[in-house]
Formats: sequence, structure tokens, C-alpha cells
Amino acid sequence: MIATLNALVDLVDRHADVTIDVARFARAHGTTEYHLRRMFAALAMMPLSEYVRRRRMTLAATDLVSTEAGLLDIAIRYGYSSTEAFGRAFRSVHGVSAADVRRDGGPLRTQPMLRFRLSVEGSTPMDVTITERPALVLAGCAAQVPLIHRGVNPHIQEHIASIPPAEHARLKALGDTDPAGILAVTAGQEPDAPEGTPVTYLHGVAVRADSTVPDDLDTVSVDAGAWATFHSSGPFPDALQQTWAATATEWFPSNPWRLRPGPSILRYLELTETHAVCEIWLPIERA
Repeated sequence: MIATLNALVDLVDRHADVTIDVARFARAHGTTEYHLRRMFAALAMMPLSEYVRRRRMTLAATDLVSTEAGLLDIAIRYGYSSTEAFGRAFRSVHGVSAADVRRDGGPLRTQPMLRFRLSVEGSTPMDVTITERPALVLAGCAAQVPLIHRGVNPHIQEHIASIPPAEHARLKALGDTDPAGILAVTAGQEPDAPEGTPVTYLHGVAVRADSTVPDDLDTVSVDAGAWATFHSSGPFPDALQQTWAATATEWFPSNPWRLRPGPSILRYLELTETHAVCEIWLPIERA
């Protein structure tokens, strides 16, 4: 995966003027676009689309200050059909206009070319279980919330607090398959969605695919397949988010599995304001 990510970075620089066919690139390297985008975002700490935009505008800034090429020529060179569209993208990255940079030479906020390297990790074994599960349905109370990568998501907290105690009891009684208990489900997330992107959060339970679900509940259907279940224990939410990060930096690069499309599920075994014991369920497939 490290070599594949570096090859993708090289491709971005070689073809900064065209839209890269990420799906085709992923197939050529024996993986999927979904897994590739998820791993890139996790390791680079930014979505692939954001890196491409920043890198193109970095190269465009170099052309502005070192060549006599016209603004439209540079815009077209980096995939923009008009100077207006190019100017908006340029300002969003550098904070100044292309004309200002041509006149003054800066200031610029450049994006260095990324390079992924394998480091020696894994001194602490990861507690993971791999199981094959039949198709199931996740049923509960859903809400659209902004994606937040670090810290507690207050929008999720507000949603949970708005659910009456009687509804929690009804959900617990409805669950009839693993993962058992009340679950925190994130669905509908693009593989490299930036922070702030709306995602579906469902507070609910897992039921068999043939079970009857009340019409007033929201549902997420889940295909049959393999799941990797990671155990996390420690200060909340830091330990949980560290485990999330370790799946990308340590577990997936060293195991013959990759993510497949589907929701991510959190099952809390113990939870206080400062400590959590939980399981992270991620849908996977053989790489």
C-alpha cells in the first residue's frame, strides 16, 4: 500500500493538468478506489481531492512567478476552463489572488509533494477479530451531522440526548443479532470526505435481515461479508481515535485485507465521561 500511495502521488504531479482516473489506477495496483481513498485520507490527514487541489495550485504559483505564460494559459494547463474558476481555486489555497502573486511573488501557501514511508510500528499488539456475518439491518434514530475527526462530536451528543429513555429501551429490545447492544453507526460517508462533510449518524441496534422493523425507525441495510472488530480501551475519546488511526497506519498495511463499502460501527461496552471500552466494527474484504 505504501508503494501504491507513492505511485499515486507521482501520478498527481505528472498529470496535474488532467483529472486522474483513481478507480482505474486502483485496479491496476490490485486494490479498490474506496480503500485507496480511505487509506490516503487517513495517512495524509487530508482527502486525496484536497491534496490534488493544493498541489495543482502550488505548481500553478511556480508558473506564475517564473514564466511569462498568460493567466488563461496557466488556468487551462491545470484543468480550469476559465480564469475566474482558476482564480477562485488559487485564492482558496494561497489566500491571495493570482494577479497579486504574479506582481509581488507571494505570499504563498505551498503544498509540498507528499512521500509516504514505512516506519517500524506495532510494538503494541492490536486486538482484532475477523468474522463472516450474514446480511443485517441497522435500525434506530438517524440524524445528519458534520464529520469531526478529533474530539467529541457535539452534534452527535445533542442527537443522543434528544432521544427519550423509552426509545432506548425499545431499541434494546429490538436488537436480535451481533453486534449486540446499542450501537453508534456512521453511514453514507465518502471514502475521503473532509472534516465538516455531512454524514449519517444512526443510534440504534443490529437486527437480522428478515426481522420486522417498526416503520418509524430509520434503517441502514448491510450486505453479508467479513468484518474486522478492533478492541479499544482507555481515555475517551483519545484511545478510541488512536485505535481508529492505528487501523490505517499499522493494521491494514500489514494484513491481506482492505476496506469495503459499508457503515462503520461502534459498540460501547463501558462508557463514562473520561473512559471507554468499545469495539470498532469495519467491513472488510480480502485484498
